[in-house]
Amino acid sequence: MKEHPDHSENLMALRRIEGQVRGVQKMIEERKYCVDIINQIYAVRGALAQVEDKILKRHFEHCVQEVMDGRSHSDKETKLNELFTLIHRTRKI
Repeated sequence: MKEHPDHSENLMALRRIEGQVRGVQKMIEERKYCVDIINQIYAVRGALAQVEDKILKRHFEHCVQEVMDGRSHSDKETKLNELFTLIHRTRKI
C-alpha cells in the first residue's frame, strides 16, 4: 500500500463532537433532565457515525480499491477479512 489517505477534513467535525461531549458532561454536572441528556448523546452518536461513514468511504475508495486492483491474492484476502471483521464488529454494537 502506498500511503494512507488523508482524513484531516474530519478534524473540525471531531472538535465539534468533543465540544458536544463536554456539553453532555456539563449537563450531567448540572443535573439536567435525563431525556435532554440522552438527546444530546444521540446527537453525539449521530455526528460520530457521520465521521465514521466518511472515513469508511475513503477507505473503500483508496485502500480497498488499491488492493483489489493489485495482483496479490494474499493482500486481497487480508483486506476482505479486515472488512468482514469491521462488519461483524458493527453488528455487535
